[in-house]
Amino acid sequence: MAADETTGQEGDPRERSRRAWDEAAPGWSRRREIFSAAGEPVSRKIVELARLEPGQDVLEVAGGLGDTGLLAAEAVAPGGRVLITDSSEMMVEEARKRIEAEAPADSHVEVRQLDAEWLDVSAAQLDAVVSRWGYMLLPDPEAGLREARRVLKPGGQVSIGVWGPREANPWINLVQEQLERHGVAPPVDDDAPGMFALSRPGALEEALGAAGFVDPVVAEVPVEWTSASLDERWEEMVETSVSLPAALKELSPAAHYGLREGIDEALAPYVAEDGSVTLPGLSLVAAAEA
Repeated sequence: MAADETTGQEGDPRERSRRAWDEAAPGWSRRREIFSAAGEPVSRKIVELARLEPGQDVLEVAGGLGDTGLLAAEAVAPGGRVLITDSSEMMVEEARKRIEAEAPADSHVEVRQLDAEWLDVSAAQLDAVVSRWGYMLLPDPEAGLREARRVLKPGGQVSIGVWGPREANPWINLVQEQLERHGVAPPVDDDAPGMFALSRPGALEEALGAAGFVDPVVAEVPVEWTSASLDERWEEMVETSVSLPAALKELSPAAHYGLREGIDEALAPYVAEDGSVTLPGLSLVAAAEA
């Protein structure tokens, strides 16, 4: 699904996450092009490592707006089926609108609300499970991966993308440092559910092995976020974050200005002469067999 972390509010983390993503879904839809462009290399690697073939049945978990699911639909045509899922009802609605408008007429693509940790799918039904930037956000990634293995046929493939180490992702790390410095966000524990929960060396292999998968393969995929300007980048972050809008409401005008100034200074090395911003990142894609 995503490229953002959940808030630090009290309450059930799963319900809190669903509410946050419901609120962020319209912004993701408005800013879909930037996420699709940045995430396309990751989605293509996920589909490649899933070893999809025409006629297969595929499930996309934490699918957001369905970028990876649509690529999977191309790979399994003709005759294949893709089910795009997300735990957020509003994200599912936005994805459904997109699929109705963009899915090829002869493809079989369905969108449904499902929780990654409790998939309402019969055992051993699917040829592949794919997900981009979803499993690291789950309260229990291993539970989600065990569910993925349960619904896969013997020999089926899971193929997932997560974020690489924090230091390899200045596009968000530099921003997070400023949010912490200005008191807008607490320090992030990379061992807790969040963007970097599966980023340390060996973490993906361990999680897949604990869920019963075998023969894991992990690839690094560079990512670039491109925006027309620093102002545009700021608006993109505000519209798509699950936590930033609420935090900004608590800031005084002076504090808001100070935060913006700090972020602009941190991102300045990535601004081109024409004012456009290109921020690098690194995603990991892992695939394994059920």
